[in-house]
Amino acid sequence: MTATLIQSPDRVVLKNISWQSYQSLIVDFEREPAMRLTYDRGTLEIRMPLAPHETYKKILGRLIEAATEELNLEIRSLGSLTCSREDLAKGLEPDQCYYIQNEAIVRGVAQIDLAKLPPPDLAVEIDITSSSLDRFSIYAALKVTEIWRYDGQILTIYELVENEYVIRDSSLALPRLQTADILRFLSLSTSIGKNNLVKQFRQSLKTIT
Repeated sequence: MTATLIQSPDRVVLKNISWQSYQSLIVDFEREPAMRLTYDRGTLEIRMPLAPHETYKKILGRLIEAATEELNLEIRSLGSLTCSREDLAKGLEPDQCYYIQNEAIVRGVAQIDLAKLPPPDLAVEIDITSSSLDRFSIYAALKVTEIWRYDGQILTIYELVENEYVIRDSSLALPRLQTADILRFLSLSTSIGKNNLVKQFRQSLKTIT
């Protein structure tokens, strides 16, 4: 089948793309870590995140990793690992993803096959500009338990319940961590240095652990 092209300023959407072509592009784009590929049954979106997107991705990543240390949780951080399954004909790259509850299962595993191993416990979506595809339906198909979505102003935590994402006030992957607590520090990120931000975040966690 012939691929068709849809373009917008920060993304390209290709139709009628085979699974094999999608896998080939993943390899081709290994040297372009900022690129995000989303694949859903023949439709492929290629996104090129802008600077604010990358800034918030890094901040949330640092807060999550600091929280696991303060909460005495092991973590395997896999960044924008390609999460895909050929049997579902679906795949995507989170902005950040982590194994926490299932860290021991994937510890030391070089190549993670989601057809045989559990998906990441937590995925981060920075949604400054929304995807053209329904990424949450792909996450649900892959059985990713928890998603944090941040749009530059609002942080929302979603938990997968019976194949649908439900909004929660606190994190399942990071017990006792409230949405409001995380958002408060995200809001501070424009007014104080990032190291100072993480230091203050760690201090706040000591009051809830």
